[in-house]
Amino acid sequence: MIVGVVGKIAAGKTTVAKFLEEKGFCRISCSDPLIDLLTHRVGGYSWIPELPEKSEPSRERLIEYGKYLKDRYGEDVLIRLTLDKMRHCRNVVIDGVRSRGEIEAIKERGGMIIYVDARPELRYKRLMRRNASKDREIRSFEDFKAMDDAEEELYRTSTLKNLADVIVENNGTLEELRRKVEEIIAVMLT
Repeated sequence: MIVGVVGKIAAGKTTVAKFLEEKGFCRISCSDPLIDLLTHRVGGYSWIPELPEKSEPSRERLIEYGKYLKDRYGEDVLIRLTLDKMRHCRNVVIDGVRSRGEIEAIKERGGMIIYVDARPELRYKRLMRRNASKDREIRSFEDFKAMDDAEEELYRTSTLKNLADVIVENNGTLEELRRKVEEIIAVMLT
């Protein structure tokens, strides 16, 4: 089974993916192949579209290179790369699915899509707590909102909600989110 996890920045996509990983899924992010290609760590793949010049995988560089690969090799290239890297796994959860083409590629392979949603203020607080290097330019809620708006314009993430098989509201506690994911898993496996 393939599960794609979609949502806006810091909505809880990775947390949902980690809960699925705890249940036996192999977890990978759509950005992992981009990072691997940009840093030239490609040993886990049976194929790669091309090897770019080695560079730092900043958020801007990941977006730029991802767009280039999709334009050149098709909207589903990151799904093909993630599944290639996880080819030894029976069940795979792909975190950070960001486009209609990626969703369609997952569904064409019999997979399902989970959309994770949360209020902007809560997502900003989570982003500040996680303190990831790719988010280092964000220093205020205004910075977050500008980045969130830019990603919405680029990916139209909120419109992808309509393509989801399941929508998870993640405005509560971690334990509440875990229970929601466990309910989804129970339905998936029946």
